Amino acid sequence: MPARDASASPAALQSPLETAPGTPTVDKKNILVFGASGFIGTYLIDALLAEGHEVTASDISDEGRDFYAHKNVAYVNVDITRREDFNRLERKAYDAVVHLAACQPANVAEKKYDPRDYINVNVIGTLNILDFCRECGAGKIIYASSHRNTQGLWAANRAITEEDGRAVKYSGEYAMFSISESAAQDCVLHYQAQHGLPGILFRLPPVYGYGPHTEIFKDGKPIKTGFQIFIDKALACQPLEVWGDSEVGRDIIYVKDVVAAFLQAISRPGITGLYNITSGVYLTLRDQAETIARTFWGSDEEPVIVFRPEIDNGMDAFLYDNAKACRDLDWSPRYDFRAMLIDYQNETETGKYRYLVDKRLKMLK
Repeated sequence: MPARDASASPAALQSPLETAPGTPTVDKKNILVFGASGFIGTYLIDALLAEGHEVTASDISDEGRDFYAHKNVAYVNVDITRREDFNRLERKAYDAVVHLAACQPANVAEKKYDPRDYINVNVIGTLNILDFCRECGAGKIIYASSHRNTQGLWAANRAITEEDGRAVKYSGEYAMFSISESAAQDCVLHYQAQHGLPGILFRLPPVYGYGPHTEIFKDGKPIKTGFQIFIDKALACQPLEVWGDSEVGRDIIYVKDVVAAFLQAISRPGITGLYNITSGVYLTLRDQAETIARTFWGSDEEPVIVFRPEIDNGMDAFLYDNAKACRDLDWSPRYDFRAMLIDYQNETETGKYRYLVDKRLKMLK
């Protein structure tokens, strides 16, 4: 699939989540979100509240407590690896339970790495959530997981479908993460087949947005992301260096497009199984650099981009087919890369989700 133009279209600049806060929906639902103080969870809960749903937020961290207190959202500390912690939650018939809690490499320092953590959080934790769903009669569970367990299928410009299955890479920092998430996916499918609990699996590529893209752990060591380096260079009117093959690309998606898919999955009956929640666009490194430079350049001068093909960029290439999600969920991504960057600027300036940045900086220390 060829790359599309990375410039913004007028339709893409309009947020799909522009419902006025507090506006009730026709069908108000009770929603429980695990991983509520994380990146996607924070954006999702804001969107759920804007649609008028009743939300319970749950997380192992206390970081989001003040944030949600200002929104009058019940916030319950739960370590999903501890069954007894679930007793803190009200046992009511949630219309949907959203599972965003995970142990992932971007959040794990080298000195804290333990493969058992991936099993305890991503597998045992998922089983505990599934048991809780059964006990309280939840209408459905939506489990968000990474695309990393398809790594053996990655190839430039080949769109991976849900039917292509998995191909885990058993070495490297993502190995135990992929193994554990694959097992968690199978647990969701098992509980659907065995116990009749409808399960929806969202396969997510890198999700971009304000909050998590300052620094991450790479191979257990803190690094500034390439995305943030490009932005910082552009703001300072310094040349952006593009290493390696500038035409290598990957499929990324904006957080608000992901949230829109969750809203559709929550509201639509009869939806189960695996869905690629992706842009379906092969965004090249050249497109990223040029679009970031045009958007963030701190002067009226022409942006400067320097291409260094002799330096390996270590970038993985991947692309996904999102036709199934578009069809079954009546959903499609509305943010191209340019529109994403403009909205990212707006979110940065408002500081609405500043606590996500502060939380990450604290974690990196």
